[in-house]
Amino acid sequence: MEEHLQTLEHAQNTAVELAIQFGPKLLVALLILVAGVYVGRWLGRATDKMLIRLGLDETVRLLLVRIVRMLVLGLFLIMALQNLGVELLPLIAGLGVAGAGIALAMQGVLGNLAAGLTIVFTRPFRVGEYVSIAEEEGLVEEIRLFNTVLSHPDRSRVVIPNRKIVGEILHNYGTLRQLNITVGVAYDTDIRHALATVREILDKHGRILSDPEPVIRVLALSDSSVNIGIRPWVAAPDYMAASSEITQSVLETFRERGIVIPFPQREVRLLGG
Repeated sequence: MEEHLQTLEHAQNTAVELAIQFGPKLLVALLILVAGVYVGRWLGRATDKMLIRLGLDETVRLLLVRIVRMLVLGLFLIMALQNLGVELLPLIAGLGVAGAGIALAMQGVLGNLAAGLTIVFTRPFRVGEYVSIAEEEGLVEEIRLFNTVLSHPDRSRVVIPNRKIVGEILHNYGTLRQLNITVGVAYDTDIRHALATVREILDKHGRILSDPEPVIRVLALSDSSVNIGIRPWVAAPDYMAASSEITQSVLETFRERGIVIPFPQREVRLLGG
């Protein structure tokens, strides 16, 4: 029993000695880290304001602000370690060896990071533009360092790893999309009247843009009809709704005005033997 008490007393004495020896240094190190956090935030806000005045792209601006904050925090971390008496050279060497192992284990993550930096600086697309990439499409909501977030027309969110974007064929629609509607009319239809009717429908529709001007033209002479192509532009978020509304409006208006939309027909002749 007495040995246990002596051991406990020795541990307490050791703890008190360590607290007296390293307590003030540890407290100062913590204060340095806290100061680093606040200084990093302050410099981050100041950098952000300066970059806004320069008119820099939002994604690049956010990346640079994060880098400034990380550099400031890293500097204060080094100061805190020096205050604790940590030898930095052996620590840096150890971190280098550990970093090599981590890099091998995280090749996919680092690939996404490299691709994210490529997207940020080359800017093949920006937030708010409608893109089609990696068999997915949607409105760009956010460009992160590791992935890009799209808002899909069905109101879901698509998260694409950045390494799946860089090096692939990208279709960037920008903020506008062109509808691709085809309607067939009978061969005995007054084509000029049909084209004027389509023009009137587009002029009255609220989602259709006047600039660029809608494209309306005869596309082809098919087996049963004369095909008319309707190619107006709309804002990217209105694409699905406008396509449905224009198609319905063309059908109803053609019926009201006696413009025939023929169904496929095939003439069969029987020859007597």
